[in-house]
Amino acid sequence: MKSHARNPRSTSNRGRLIAAALALTTVIAAVSVWLWQRNSSADESVSADMPAANAAAAGPEGGNSGEVTALDKTFLTKVRQAGLWEMPAGRLAQTHASSEAIKRAGMHLLEGHSKLDQLAREDSEALSVPIPDQATAEQQGWVSQLKNARGKAFDQLFVDLLRASHGKIFITIGEVRATTKNTLIRRLATQTNNTVQDHMDVLEDTGLVSDATLDDVASTIPK
Repeated sequence: MKSHARNPRSTSNRGRLIAAALALTTVIAAVSVWLWQRNSSADESVSADMPAANAAAAGPEGGNSGEVTALDKTFLTKVRQAGLWEMPAGRLAQTHASSEAIKRAGMHLLEGHSKLDQLAREDSEALSVPIPDQATAEQQGWVSQLKNARGKAFDQLFVDLLRASHGKIFITIGEVRATTKNTLIRRLATQTNNTVQDHMDVLEDTGLVSDATLDDVASTIPK
């Protein structure tokens, strides 16, 4: 009959193995906690640096910076006053014009100057530069002339007045865009340039732009 008594040496070896396994588990757990803490600190450091990096990427163009010159202020005023007479002119085109091309040009005036006027008012507030609430006396006179015209007479007068006006301001836009140091004025000049270019295009599409109108614009360019 065989004996079933346990071997003391086997029991001792098993105990040592269990103890070693527990010790290894403890070491692994400690290393894991250390690695987690190190990675968390690195993530926090990167996150802390992100706003500064984003701000640097945005650069000065993201806000208002740079000197505002007398020309910048004059330009802001001209953009505001242009909208104050050209939007009424655009509305009149819808009821007084005989040509669909003129009505289309009038809609471009309404849409373009509505956006420019909002931008000009926002920039005026941001820069603390006052702008007028009325068009010039001359511009108001142009609106009165348009109110009293109808049909083909309106069409020609509309194109004569608007193409000359846009051509003259186009020259000023280029000067401002090329020289301004202020980021808001630069943005406004860029948008105004695109809008005025569009308006000249639709006015020219009417086929009513005369040489006399272009000569009038040319006469205002400094020699």
